[in-house]
Amino acid sequence: MSFDEWEAAGQRRNNPDAVKRITEMLAAFRKARALVFHIRHEGTQAGSSFLPNSSGFLVKDEARERDGEPVIVKRVNSSFIGTDLEKRLRSAGVRTVAICGATTNHCVETTARMAGNLGFDTWLVRDATWTFERVGPDGDKHSAEEIHAMTLANLHGEFARIVNALDVIAAVEK
Repeated sequence: MSFDEWEAAGQRRNNPDAVKRITEMLAAFRKARALVFHIRHEGTQAGSSFLPNSSGFLVKDEARERDGEPVIVKRVNSSFIGTDLEKRLRSAGVRTVAICGATTNHCVETTARMAGNLGFDTWLVRDATWTFERVGPDGDKHSAEEIHAMTLANLHGEFARIVNALDVIAAVEK
């Protein structure tokens, strides 16, 4: 299922304004002519909603790339595995990366851990990422808010700096 389909099926998510925060950051990056990489997840299994031309592969219109903004397609949770993202960042002299998107405890977390391990000053934008409630292997239900908070706690300090969209916008505007 795509993220929109999860919501339509009643899966509760946190941060309902996350896409709005993403669009605000995109506007700031574009105004400052700062480098933006769009990462798109492509499913590899038959029936995946993340296959090209499927609902999960499409990007929300308000966060869609513009002409000239690179799109990197990944096939696993990390944006660094099987892509040239690290090479592009290093070639451009990028030392700090701000990570946003979905879902906090999957692709966002995996990418943030790798970015930190690769030596980038990694900013995970807490109000520009979201996740969904889940049931654990023990049958316990975990709210989206709990999962999001635990992911941020796990990453904080060792792998990433946890920031808000306004922090990123202020840094880009300097």
